[in-house]
Amino acid sequence: MQHTLADTVAVALAGLFALAGILQLCGVEPLRRAWLSWGYSPGLYRMMGVLELVGAALLAMPSTRAWGVALAAAVNFSTVVLLLKNRAYLVALPGIGVAAALLLTLSQWA
Repeated sequence: MQHTLADTVAVALAGLFALAGILQLCGVEPLRRAWLSWGYSPGLYRMMGVLELVGAALLAMPSTRAWGVALAAAVNFSTVVLLLKNRAYLVALPGIGVAAALLLTLSQWA
C-alpha cells in the first residue's frame, strides 16, 4: 500500500480535528469564554466539538476520507467565518491553512 503525502496530511488533520473536538467538548476556559462573549450558547460549541470528532474519525480512515474532508471543510469554513465575523483575524489564519491542507487531501482522488 502506497503512503502518499495526501494520506499523511489527512492523518495529521484528523489529529488536529480530534484535538479541537476534545477541547470544545471539555469546554476549555478560553474557548468557552470566547463563545459566550460572542453570544453563542454552550450547546453550540459542544455540537461543534462532536462534529470535529466525527470529521476526525472519517478523515482517519481511507474508505471514508472523502466524507471526512467534506465534513471537516464545512466545520472549518464555519469556524473561520465565525472568527472573521468577530474580528479574530489572527486566530482565523490557521483555519485558512487547514482549508488548504484539506484541498491537498483531495488530490488523491484526482
